Amino acid sequence: MATYNKRGNKPKNKEERDHKIESGSTTAEVFNKLDQTASKTELFVEKNQKYIFIIIGIVAAIVLGYLGYNEYLVKPKQATAMNDMFQAQKYFDEAVNGVEKDSLFNLALNGGEGKFGMLDIIKEYSGTPAANLANYYAGTAYLKMKDYKNAVTYLSDFSSDDEVLGPLAKGNIGDAFVQLNQLDDALDYYDQAANMRDNEYTTPMYLYKAGTISLDLGKADKALTYFETIKEKYPNASEIAMVDVLIGKAKVLANKY
Repeated sequence: MATYNKRGNKPKNKEERDHKIESGSTTAEVFNKLDQTASKTELFVEKNQKYIFIIIGIVAAIVLGYLGYNEYLVKPKQATAMNDMFQAQKYFDEAVNGVEKDSLFNLALNGGEGKFGMLDIIKEYSGTPAANLANYYAGTAYLKMKDYKNAVTYLSDFSSDDEVLGPLAKGNIGDAFVQLNQLDDALDYYDQAANMRDNEYTTPMYLYKAGTISLDLGKADKALTYFETIKEKYPNASEIAMVDVLIGKAKVLANKY
């Protein structure tokens, strides 16, 4: 049968009474300490509220400043930059598809008809996505004009998570290093380009380039890995036509037969 204590139950003996008094004192002491702590906190806030409000104000100003900077400065600046870059992009596209490539790439870099070139965009709109993209155009233009050191410089300043553009930038740096006869560096960038994204276009292309450079460097085992990956994973890639021949060559050099 369930039992309960009646309210106002008196202690039955001295020991029980002393225990009840002690328990009440402990509880009172705890509440006392809480009151004292709360009072100290209130005193601290009251004493330092000026500085607390200053800190809160600074944090709020930073957050609002960032939002305002992004909304009222960065976005309009980006729109203007893309508009100013239009003619330089047009020169670049004409150079890629045209005959007078060097002169058109030069116009893409330095501008023409009173319009900005890619180098102007990089300088005038630093920190914007347009300036970042201009680094890619500038680096690729220098690569096509056989100015390989500048190609490496500008392409290294470009960054992108794009499925194709990111790997192409890394691969173009690899191409520049090949022309500079820095094959170890070329292999490193081809490897980065091949592994940056997994698609049917850039991945097999840079696996192939990494494999051929590995053969040139006497790294037949590594070359074999690159070529076998193309054969296994990208059977529809254009590079597949030569893969079996290169696999055979790599196996001979690596003594795999």
